[in-house]
Amino acid sequence: MSAEKKKQKRDLTKGPIRGHLLRLGIPMAIGIVAVMSAGIVDTYYVSRLGTVPLAAISFCVPALFVLQSISIGLGAGASSVVSRAAGEGNHDHVSRLVTDSIVLAILVVATISIAGVLSVDPLFRLMRAPEELMPGIRSYMHIAFIGSAFIVGPMVAGNLLRALGDARIPGMTMVAGAIVNLVLDPFLIFGIGPFPRMELAGAALSTVLSNVAAVFIMGWVMVHREKLIILHLPPWEELRESWGELLRVGIPATGTNMINPVTMSLINAVFVSFGAAAVAGLGVAGRMEFLFGIPLLALSASIGPITGQNGGAGLTDRVRQAFREAYLMVMIWTAGTGITLFLLSGFVAHLFSSDPAVTRVTTFYLRTVPLTAAGYGFVIVMAAGFNALGRPLPGLTLSFIRSLVLSAGGAWVGGHFFGYKGAILAFVISNILTGTAAWIMVHRDSMQARQRGGSRRK
Repeated sequence: MSAEKKKQKRDLTKGPIRGHLLRLGIPMAIGIVAVMSAGIVDTYYVSRLGTVPLAAISFCVPALFVLQSISIGLGAGASSVVSRAAGEGNHDHVSRLVTDSIVLAILVVATISIAGVLSVDPLFRLMRAPEELMPGIRSYMHIAFIGSAFIVGPMVAGNLLRALGDARIPGMTMVAGAIVNLVLDPFLIFGIGPFPRMELAGAALSTVLSNVAAVFIMGWVMVHREKLIILHLPPWEELRESWGELLRVGIPATGTNMINPVTMSLINAVFVSFGAAAVAGLGVAGRMEFLFGIPLLALSASIGPITGQNGGAGLTDRVRQAFREAYLMVMIWTAGTGITLFLLSGFVAHLFSSDPAVTRVTTFYLRTVPLTAAGYGFVIVMAAGFNALGRPLPGLTLSFIRSLVLSAGGAWVGGHFFGYKGAILAFVISNILTGTAAWIMVHRDSMQARQRGGSRRK
């Protein structure tokens, strides 16, 4: 395919919306599966070291999720401003915004890296990590914080390329990074061949090195193929304006993603009162729901570049069409998966546990919550689409209500009066109410969707 045809293919202001959603979403879904598989294998290798290292890495998860949330937030902000500029058709402006986004990401990550390395001990003691876990936590988190640039980098770079209509390179890079991680893990963790036995430090280093590979791949594409990097900084006023627009979307997007671990902690605290079996059953059902929900995550990642480019070009009809097509895909997918999990709920529950108390919770969850997963899909698609239009607050507000108020708060109330079934039904109600709200907000507000700030520098 010629360079001109490739450029036309990545122009999301032309061509069928549904085709763009699939072309952007499928590589993302494959990449998510690859990364998730690498994480599972990583955990398996660490489990071979014993209970203490496994517990230590479990304590590291919240801190890693904060890094991931910052990455997602910076990536969402960068994608928003760049996709709208791409819709305007101003390549110089796009290059300037890409460069400014990368400079901001470097500064943010450098701050996180320094603060993280200096605060590992007080941070994890505040989290009440037992003293016996601290050596493993230190060895893992020191490397993770030092290498945080290579954790945040691929997320931001991938969002920038998707904003320009290229999902293939980010998807392939996620797969390549996962393969590097899988190959390096046993050598660095267990000290196979010439490699030293690093244990948890080896697990962290393999993850960082896999992201180093991803950064070099996407960096080469942006510098040499897309010619998006400008090697001089603009005047301070212009740079401040770029960063302000990026952070206006990036900070709420970061907050939206940081709501999830807080919500899960609160929900787990509710289920602890029903016994260990209820927590285990919830965990099994949640993992299955996440696995079947990967296409929804991919869809939410693919709609942003489409609404952003078309919003920047002033094509509001195509923005509305993007939401309609995405919601149709959500309904088709969740109807199929909801019915499938309903019919296979008993089989899945017994596949993971023979404890009747565990299987009861898993079965009830899989027979109810996935049937309303369209509501969750509507919320994340709406949030991603609006973020790209420079309107992050509706998504943040609805995510807050869905997660903390209706899901966590509803689980506490429902669990108090009706036991574990009441807590699970709170998730059903949350999906229905917030999904309906997202539908109404898109129907009402997408008609007025417009790019904010995209024409400030014309």
